[in-house]
Amino acid sequence: MTGSRSDGTSGPGHPGPRPRPRRTAVAASATGAALLLAALAGCGGGPATAPASGHPTALTGKDARTAVRPVPRGTGSRTASDFNGDGAPDLVLDDLAHDGLGDDAGIGIVYGRKGHGLTPSVRQLLTPARYAAPTKGRTPAAFASEAGCDLDADGFTDLVVSTDPPYDGRGRPPVPLQILFGSPRGIAGKGVKVAIPAAARLGNDWPDQPVCGDFDGDGRADLVVHASNGSLSFLPGPFTRSGAPRGTARLVPSSGDVPTGPAADVNGDGTDDVLVRAHGGAARSTVALGGPTGPRTAGASHPTGTDVAFGRFGTAVLTGDGVLLKGGRTVAVTGTALDTGDLDGDGSTDLIVSGGPGLRLLAAGSRPVPGSPGGGRVLAVADFDGDGRDDIAVQRTSDADPAEDSVVVLAGTRSAALLAARPRLSFSTALFTAR
Repeated sequence: MTGSRSDGTSGPGHPGPRPRPRRTAVAASATGAALLLAALAGCGGGPATAPASGHPTALTGKDARTAVRPVPRGTGSRTASDFNGDGAPDLVLDDLAHDGLGDDAGIGIVYGRKGHGLTPSVRQLLTPARYAAPTKGRTPAAFASEAGCDLDADGFTDLVVSTDPPYDGRGRPPVPLQILFGSPRGIAGKGVKVAIPAAARLGNDWPDQPVCGDFDGDGRADLVVHASNGSLSFLPGPFTRSGAPRGTARLVPSSGDVPTGPAADVNGDGTDDVLVRAHGGAARSTVALGGPTGPRTAGASHPTGTDVAFGRFGTAVLTGDGVLLKGGRTVAVTGTALDTGDLDGDGSTDLIVSGGPGLRLLAAGSRPVPGSPGGGRVLAVADFDGDGRDDIAVQRTSDADPAEDSVVVLAGTRSAALLAARPRLSFSTALFTAR
């Protein structure tokens, strides 16, 4: 399970976002949830994809400025992070390299093609002006992806984003979350505000930090959102196109303030569970177990750490000393964030540690892999090319020029290294904002 970044702030009296463990793109969360469900509960994810038939190549220079190709029309799928429903995972990008476009250039999506991989020429820029719902006539300045799941159960992944609605500091703040609905052509239309009934809210905290999952076991995606004072808002899906949960929303008790995704069926009972952290940064955490009425039962508690992940290896907690594994064994690895995936396709869960001097891999979650496949921030872990092995999308920025970056896709391999030596794909997010 991994955390995510909070939205920006605006307006007098805004209490500001609570710090979070870290920011992870939607594809990583959705894929991690599907992987963990399969690993821990014995359930399958989306439909199988065909073997890879070819791969995109690096985009540089003029090629990075090529015209945008239309999003292929999909018919719906159960694949995680698949906004156009064509059976291939897509990649969400929040931090876009840009110059002179304000604080928030928007959210980028690179669409995948089944059996092929991500195709940067098939992309979509979600700007607040075009895609965000205004509040009191004002377009949000902040616009960041938070979670992705099929909230209306139509076969197309939807994107939950955070905004900064105006707030004068008096009374209960507005809900900053909006839903951008997927469609056969990807994200379509303006967002709608998430409706949280008064009975499912507590206190005057900002209702944010959404986590997707099937917490009541009915096969439909739900949302868990921060409330306050040790409580969460449980919003059972499916959701209406106006942003309201069709089920009965309610408060659920919690042992902490920060619900953290991706959700996973930790105890194998057929319902998703959610990790709840005491606060951002280094903090203790507890699993809130799902059930017929949502996440109510307190599960295992974990020691203080910056991140927690689950897999076939059990539980991994990232502490100041390294990765603490089940049974009390510690692997000395430097980093701040954990991700999981099956990089060599052997059915085990591999562990990726990032946020240090370079990415570090633990095969089967416990055996350190010599060397590092380079630095950068992990955006997503997913089987982009459909070969049965997960790949890693990493964003690397330039110290010399923050307006320059590269996104590389490192392909999973059956070798002992777990990842191919050379990137399968490389491009700059500047292609979204090039004029």
